[in-house]
Amino acid sequence: MKKNYKLFFLAIIVLYLFIYINAQQQQPTAKPTPPPITVSQVRADVYEVKGGSGANCGFFIGEKEVIAIDAKMDEESTKQMIAEIRKLTPNPIKYVLLTHSDGDHVNGLTGFPQDMLIVAHQETRKHMDEAFKEAKLRAYLPGLTFFERLKIYSGSKVIELLHFGPAHTSGDAVVYFPEEKLAFLGDLFFRGRDPLVHRQKNGSSFGLINFLKEILKLDADTFLNGHSEPANKAEIEALIKSLEEKQAKIKALIQEGKSLDEIKKAFNVEERPPQPGGRRFMSLIEVIYLELTEKK
Repeated sequence: MKKNYKLFFLAIIVLYLFIYINAQQQQPTAKPTPPPITVSQVRADVYEVKGGSGANCGFFIGEKEVIAIDAKMDEESTKQMIAEIRKLTPNPIKYVLLTHSDGDHVNGLTGFPQDMLIVAHQETRKHMDEAFKEAKLRAYLPGLTFFERLKIYSGSKVIELLHFGPAHTSGDAVVYFPEEKLAFLGDLFFRGRDPLVHRQKNGSSFGLINFLKEILKLDADTFLNGHSEPANKAEIEALIKSLEEKQAKIKALIQEGKSLDEIKKAFNVEERPPQPGGRRFMSLIEVIYLELTEKK
């Protein structure tokens, strides 16, 4: 009889553990709380915004209006950014200039008022048109696009949007402040890791090198970017050198008959986990390999 009781209580414990573990597995994973929004003055009227969800972005305070550069990843973070802008000026936001179409730079556009003009490269608008399915997002498609160069005027201030061909995507734009010798690069520069090249958006590693070389020709000494501290020309030169060395090594390995898996192993490439929806970001090594072998 005692043995039966022991078996009964053991079965109860096992059943309880099963129910508890299953319940834990069913609970949604809590999203990490994004860091608070911070604003730093980079030049007299140019500011960089970090924190919240999404990438770094920025804004310029003109005499009569504010010009924003990129949005955050969600509406709430963009509203928090606007709250910080309001602490500095009552001027309305007249323009939002986009560096490219990735969600961590554009999905938070809905936090901006609808009476301002969104400016982007024509390819960026195309990518956003494909990605923005909801009516709320579609209300924030760029209203003004350009192909190679566009000038925006704020009083006597001139801000240039420049495009030098496919790079991170086919629609990258540099937001250049000539007087301040400063430029916003979006995701054209990464520090401490290989840059991303989105083949699904017709990006190109060879185009990225060309784009970076054109950036070096600008009369600028400070380059703000989406995911790290500001860069200088020496760091951009180092990135170009690293990209060219990788391309040369991959080309040599292909000529030796090495497979993509063997080349990835030679570079110690760790596969990135798939993104929501099953999309996978290719490593730079795979992108270069596919470009050199002309595979899509």
